[in-house]
Amino acid sequence: MSFGQPNNPYGPPQQQPPAPGYGYPQQAPPPYGAYPQAPGGYPMPQGPVAMPGLTKAANVLLLVIAVIHVIVAGFFAYAANKISDAVRDAGTNGTVTTARGDTVDVDTIADVSKGVISFFVALAAIFAIIGFVLALRYAKGRNGVRVGSIVYASFGIISGIFTLGVYGLGLITFVGSILVIVFAAKRTSAEWFQRPRY
Repeated sequence: MSFGQPNNPYGPPQQQPPAPGYGYPQQAPPPYGAYPQAPGGYPMPQGPVAMPGLTKAANVLLLVIAVIHVIVAGFFAYAANKISDAVRDAGTNGTVTTARGDTVDVDTIADVSKGVISFFVALAAIFAIIGFVLALRYAKGRNGVRVGSIVYASFGIISGIFTLGVYGLGLITFVGSILVIVFAAKRTSAEWFQRPRY
């Protein structure tokens, strides 16, 4: 063995770098306010500063679905009004005899029909209000807004199926609701709603 080999136990000792703080210049701490500080002086975790694109798309789609529910509510209210006009214009005394000789109470049938349609008007109006509230909470809301959007869009799929015959608005609601679920379930949306607030 030669004297200069690095693994020679009989050679000169290897130079070890000094421990930090002994001979090395210390780095100055960052200026106050450079990044948020937790109580121990450790930096706090950062979240997204601006709303991600997929989250903005889910927000816009929620507004579209809410507007469609307003239109559907108006359509159903118009249908209920047309039933009342049709019964009034028919000039019946409350009963009609069918071709088989059965007597039908027209007023009762009209009232039941208007009641069912009025229920759908109220349901569409409630859906519209919930959609507007969720969409307006996207900027400052917490994770509950994201979960609420997913649940709302799940019911929006069912609403879209039932309103497919309303000038194609049901199809827009159906597809938009699926996209809201997909966009709100993405990690970027979760990070947006779970970001730290200062």
